[in-house]
Amino acid sequence: MVSELLQAFVLGNGAILTNVCMLPLYPGTIAFLSSNVSERNARPVGFLLGFAVLGGILSMMVVIGGILYAIGQSFARVLPLVLPVIYGLVIVLGVLMAMGFNPFARLLTPQAPTAKSPFATAYLYGLMFGPMTLPCTGPIITAAFVLSVDSTGALSGSALLSRLLYFICFGLGFGWPLLLLPVLARSAQRRFLSWTTKNHELLVRGSGGLLVVIGIFGIWTELLPNLR
Repeated sequence: MVSELLQAFVLGNGAILTNVCMLPLYPGTIAFLSSNVSERNARPVGFLLGFAVLGGILSMMVVIGGILYAIGQSFARVLPLVLPVIYGLVIVLGVLMAMGFNPFARLLTPQAPTAKSPFATAYLYGLMFGPMTLPCTGPIITAAFVLSVDSTGALSGSALLSRLLYFICFGLGFGWPLLLLPVLARSAQRRFLSWTTKNHELLVRGSGGLLVVIGIFGIWTELLPNLR
């Protein structure tokens, strides 16, 4: 259980650090929303707006976790048979990323809705942040989703809780920079974003390698023992 949650958190970090679609634009978005609240206390307000964005991300993760849990119960009998396909998909996505190819690159990016309140807008922005980043982070997000499937198909409160915790950990890994960036000085923001941009290819290839390792480890620990 702990290893799965750590895996989810690491995948969330990989998703946000390889996100050149939205991450460089995020400080400007928060600054714009902060200016609509208070010009004198932009940094504290930006931090609160960051919490609103993170809240939106975690809300979406909980919803997705519940939906995937329900789907898993509907196909409980065939999930053990699907497990090789799941790990195979993760390995394929990892290899593609390691080679510098992103099959999601041409996806259209949806626009986040707006509301009258800057905090409501920030929350809606968080809800849509995952879908908006799919062109950049699609392989990692897809891998995290398929890895969250419960191969036992267990129907219990603890099984549901484990799925929700998995997605909450992924959301925390995905969202922590969005919480901290607004409170950093602009020079620190620029250094962080410059580092992620300059090392984008390395981060993408490293994340691809991580997916391959996770896929192979899953096959080694969950599939091969059942064949003996």
